[in-house]
Amino acid sequence: MQVLVEDIIARKRIRKDLGDIDALAESLKRYGQINPIVISNKNVLIAGGRRLEAAKHLGWRTINAVILENPTELTRLELEIEENVQRRDFTIEETAEATRRMYRLQHPGFFRRILNAIIQFFKWLFRIKD
Repeated sequence: MQVLVEDIIARKRIRKDLGDIDALAESLKRYGQINPIVISNKNVLIAGGRRLEAAKHLGWRTINAVILENPTELTRLELEIEENVQRRDFTIEETAEATRRMYRLQHPGFFRRILNAIIQFFKWLFRIKD
């Protein structure tokens, strides 16, 4: 559900250091909001403080949010902690593999470009849509 950014109340949070909001804002600008923030039915922020700050940085008027009905203070705290603890960065090897794959997709080899051109020609010839 889309919620007005200005209506969201961010009370005392566990995370004090929001890190590089500019990088997250650039990601939101480029790819959109991949994961919604979580708020209570009274618009109190539960999870997604960095995403909310990045959205403000971009001047967004609304943000996608999941709304929980009447969460207890304990539930709100558990969810804030859980979201930040239950994540795992890529290993160095995984980052290297992702970078290699992205490079290959961005820079296909000579024969791959020819094959893609042939495929596109036949799609055009037979009026096949993707």
